[in-house]
Amino acid sequence: MQEITAIDKLDIMQSSMSFVLPFGYDRKRKNDIIETLLENDFTYFKIDQPSDTHHYYGMDITVEGKELEQYFLPYVGQKLFPDTPTQQGFHRFSISIMKPFRLQIRKSLLPFTIQSVDITLAPFGIAFMTIRVELDGHVHELTDVLDFMHHFRTVEPILKEEKGATVHFPDSGEQLSVHDLLFDVLCPFLKRYFREEEHLNGYFGSLPYFEDERMYASAYLISREGALITDNHLYRMGALDGRSPDGEAFVSAHNPAYIRRVLDHTLHDRWAPYTYTVITEHAYITVTNRPPDEMDRELSQFMGTHYYNFLLHYFYKIMLLRLAFEYSQLNWKQDNEYVKSLIKLITLFSSWYYFQEVSTRSEGKELSIMFRQSFSIDQLFDDVNNTLHELYKNQESINSDRMNMLLFALTVFTVISGIYGMNLVIKDWESSAGWKALQQYNFYEWIALVTALSGIGLSIYLIGSTIGKIVIKKLRNRKAESRL
Repeated sequence: MQEITAIDKLDIMQSSMSFVLPFGYDRKRKNDIIETLLENDFTYFKIDQPSDTHHYYGMDITVEGKELEQYFLPYVGQKLFPDTPTQQGFHRFSISIMKPFRLQIRKSLLPFTIQSVDITLAPFGIAFMTIRVELDGHVHELTDVLDFMHHFRTVEPILKEEKGATVHFPDSGEQLSVHDLLFDVLCPFLKRYFREEEHLNGYFGSLPYFEDERMYASAYLISREGALITDNHLYRMGALDGRSPDGEAFVSAHNPAYIRRVLDHTLHDRWAPYTYTVITEHAYITVTNRPPDEMDRELSQFMGTHYYNFLLHYFYKIMLLRLAFEYSQLNWKQDNEYVKSLIKLITLFSSWYYFQEVSTRSEGKELSIMFRQSFSIDQLFDDVNNTLHELYKNQESINSDRMNMLLFALTVFTVISGIYGMNLVIKDWESSAGWKALQQYNFYEWIALVTALSGIGLSIYLIGSTIGKIVIKKLRNRKAESRL
């Protein structure tokens, strides 16, 4: 029998973190959001502008536009770094914060600095808030760093192990939740632009297809030089295993063989034994035991090229979940026009933004594969692709049924008209009192009457329904365009 794995300690000298919160916004109010962001001192991010003057990533970290441009394939870069907010793509607005706070978890008080906040307006009414955070002060043990990340990422705590964390203002001593820090302090203007779905309340009413109510956590951790980084450390990073509710360090798996199997799918160890990257559905963390003064370029890549690689694949995951959700909400008998708009949405997403290859660099390609695997993107895309085929089949069936019904009606009228020599007029109809003789009609005259009235009614119906469909289609197109 194998031994239960021990919880090894690891001192973290420096920790640069990012927490990404996706939300849905009202696409029709995109210009209002942009105007509001600019009014609140957010700056539109352009790839050709230097970032060192804004200190978005910390005082000593810069992200070079040329490296971003060369990292991605040209058609991907055009979507990620548009020149103006009027172009299709991802529109990032950033603001430097550089304010200190403290996070109290049980009896521990961890000081941290919020370096900057990004609001990225992605296509199809999906957006991302990115909060960059750095732990301050002395050396922190890995358990405390993971505990901080576990609690800070929780926007609305529900489970017992998620509750109990409060944010403190160092100057005033005021206490508030992470939710209030995001939406009352950092971005108080943002909530009014959330897209709310019917019958759903709260923050995640804007993303009813999302998995939970927590931010995605990423971090670049620098440990003591030459420190041993074990499988135990790496697994805990991927699972964000910090401390249990009673304050004890914990790991959510005890079997070393199981931990190894998990790491086989989530660990990028190209630069081992000095640097490792773990990518899971909850976290994306790089840890190194090299000296901090040698890691400037690696930190720049983590904050720049690798961040956009992650963001693009995270967008894929959320968008694919959205398409699957909207398919599940279809009412096949009533939502024919909605089916058409969903077909258009899937087609536009697949052709405009969904790319198998996104990076020109070998490491970028390797990370892309890991993101796709951790986010189950290929499986989700296969499901959506099958959905598209089902939608096309349903449309073909509906159109075929309608065409058959129309041909049937026209055939009936043609046959009856042919029997009557194309003359369905009864002489009694020519006089004002002719309709009073209905009771005296013979069988053939009744057929002529019913056929004539039915033909007139069908003509009115066809003309009215055609005009109605044209009007509804225009309204649907406007609504569909607001989702793009």
